[in-house]
Amino acid sequence: MRTLNWMVTATLLLSLSAVAQNAADNQPTSQPATVSTSTQAPTPDPTQTSAQPQAAPAQPTAAPAADAQPVAPQAGPQPTTMDQVVDRFVLREKGLVKMLQTRTPVIETYLQNLTLDPALGPIPQNDKYFLGRMDLSTTIDRKDYIRDDQSMEKHLLGGFSRLFKVQYQPLGFSWMIFADRNDFDRQHYDFRYVRREFLGDVRCLVFDVTPKPKSGQGRFLGRVWVEDQDYNIVRLNGTYAPRPRNAYFFHMDSWRLNLIPGYWVPAFIYSEEGDFSAGAKNALAFKAQTRIWGYDLKKDGASDELTNIRVDSVQDDSPTAQDASPLAAERQWQQQAEDNVVERLTRAGLLAPEGELDKILQTVVNNIEITNNIDLPRPVRTRVLLTSPLETFSVGNTIVISRGLVDVLPDESSLAMALSHELAHIVLGHNLGSKYAFNDRMLFSDEVTYENLGFKHIPEEEAAADKKAIEMLKNSPYAQKLDGAGLFLKALNTRAGALNALLTAHLGNNMADGATVTRMTSLMSSAPQIDWNKLDQIAALPLGGRVKLNPWDDKVDLVKSQPVAITSARDKMPFEVTPFFPRLTRTGTTDGTNANGNAANSAPSTPSASTTAANTKPAN
Repeated sequence: MRTLNWMVTATLLLSLSAVAQNAADNQPTSQPATVSTSTQAPTPDPTQTSAQPQAAPAQPTAAPAADAQPVAPQAGPQPTTMDQVVDRFVLREKGLVKMLQTRTPVIETYLQNLTLDPALGPIPQNDKYFLGRMDLSTTIDRKDYIRDDQSMEKHLLGGFSRLFKVQYQPLGFSWMIFADRNDFDRQHYDFRYVRREFLGDVRCLVFDVTPKPKSGQGRFLGRVWVEDQDYNIVRLNGTYAPRPRNAYFFHMDSWRLNLIPGYWVPAFIYSEEGDFSAGAKNALAFKAQTRIWGYDLKKDGASDELTNIRVDSVQDDSPTAQDASPLAAERQWQQQAEDNVVERLTRAGLLAPEGELDKILQTVVNNIEITNNIDLPRPVRTRVLLTSPLETFSVGNTIVISRGLVDVLPDESSLAMALSHELAHIVLGHNLGSKYAFNDRMLFSDEVTYENLGFKHIPEEEAAADKKAIEMLKNSPYAQKLDGAGLFLKALNTRAGALNALLTAHLGNNMADGATVTRMTSLMSSAPQIDWNKLDQIAALPLGGRVKLNPWDDKVDLVKSQPVAITSARDKMPFEVTPFFPRLTRTGTTDGTNANGNAANSAPSTPSASTTAANTKPAN
């Protein structure tokens, strides 16, 4: 077992990888994802191109400042031949690389290794999670938010000795945002026009791309979709070839969204390996989702904040303007800590800005508060953590719930169950995080956020919060619907042993201890038994079933998709990774960032902010 250092250093770039072959003398700077099967470094390929950055070709636009909105490229004359189309999208791809050089987005990869279940098909066997920030300045580099002192080896390849290990390195998934960062041109690739095709509302020209002989290892091999207005690549589907000795290149389906005028930026990557047909022998089998966001994170305050500010002399003589009482001072101190934490998590790209989804969550909390006659001195706020692991926590009077948890909850009563646990902590006065009222504790780099922030309760407080939450739920509008919440917890309990990474909370308390769910367990006793063959019983949704994320400004909203009939138990896919298939639209049009299409049974209706969150009703 080898210890994996999650920081991307020179040592990491020379290590073996199951996702990326990192040796600089073996691969171009823009390396694809691979899986390594040996602890020995592969023999250098004499045909391999240099990993040193090459002179940048002429670009259609200048790279903007980090805090400036990118300027749309000037449109040239429309191409009249397919050769001119190729020249145009090659040039536009180089322009995208240059524009992104000032950006350091957050990148998250969640991967599930698969095993075959006779009834349910391929299901998770174990999982892995990566979260970091990419530096796209001259090469693709990343700094990871999560450090793990344990080896990432989970199993040996079938039939191989102990020298042959499977290791996934997060940097490899990061490289999939481009076909070829440095050498995407006619000198290294052949381009063949295939057809025209619509992706959502966008008409595209489809080209097959193949590397020229002896152009080097790790060249893109597959298909690209090019929108026919500005001729930007909007989708890449394929792998990299030829593969080096003792390593595999993963397949990927990489999608881009038109979030700013003139550019389509990388947003989602789906990877899959494995064949479970009869007689197939899988060296590895997995599914992985990679999400990229935080392109427009602002690190500094607005430069014009002190412009044209006029301060008049005002004196407040009201009684409330006097010194705060000890209790009032304590509450103000807690609010200061709460505001500091919310601001810092937002700046780190981990917390979504306030938006429409918060209103839905707030409505559920209000329903519980009103029916239980809860009167708090300050209103309770709700915010969405942008990451996939299933977790909740509270700081002061702010309840935070992860995007991944909102994704997989099947109905409103399950959402109420998740939120009520944190509301109970607030009602019981289990305040955490007051130390963060000292602003010096907020002065740390983004990649050590998880090392500097934490809101885990002691077991006694967790048990008290569960008890109080059950009491509040039984007095709430959700009292007659708690079977759904209990069913969700039962489904989670059946998969907990295989979903350790998904159930590892990085800021709050875990929902499970090992393979056993520990949160709100009394709800499971009254829930019905799980019957996978009962098609109208939806215990949990796949990941990506509810929340869509705008990768540019980090705003989140509920997915709006049409119901799809469930025809077998295999269509349910609780907690599972599924492909991305966004409906592409150009910026300025309706629903331009709808990035879902990956959950057959996740068709939430448009929620009403005055009453409830979206309630999934499976199609029969």
